[in-house]
Amino acid sequence: MNHDLGRLPAIFKRYPKSPESLIAVLQDIQKEYQFLPSEALAETARVLEVPLSKVFSVSTFYNAFSLHPKGEKVIRICVGTTCHIRGAKQIQEQLESQLKIKAGETTPDLKFSIETVSCVGACAKAPVVIVNEKYHGPVKVSDYKKLVKGK
Repeated sequence: MNHDLGRLPAIFKRYPKSPESLIAVLQDIQKEYQFLPSEALAETARVLEVPLSKVFSVSTFYNAFSLHPKGEKVIRICVGTTCHIRGAKQIQEQLESQLKIKAGETTPDLKFSIETVSCVGACAKAPVVIVNEKYHGPVKVSDYKKLVKGK
């Protein structure tokens, strides 16, 4: 799949052309494209003079990076112990059923992605669901409609 790489030069200009810039460059690419296109990884390796294997290794090591497009709304369901006990699995199943995707997937129209996270440190509000950067909790199974507003 070809992606418009025209935005990359502006990102590369912000940093020294060295391996030490790799993570910062990848963060900016992730922010710009919502994921790390393979073509951008290859260009990053070339510009920073870093082996492509190293760029790929860093890209897959950190959870903040994604090699696949994410939806406009990323729905993260906390499945930590407290959230699990208070119904996170049922919330996850309801969202998966309504959006017709599983955790780790994105809807074909790129509107929604569902992810599970181990713990978000908001146990007092369990179960917690984060939509983009907004925390919701405690969430009930019936709250799925407000989580996917604009579907």
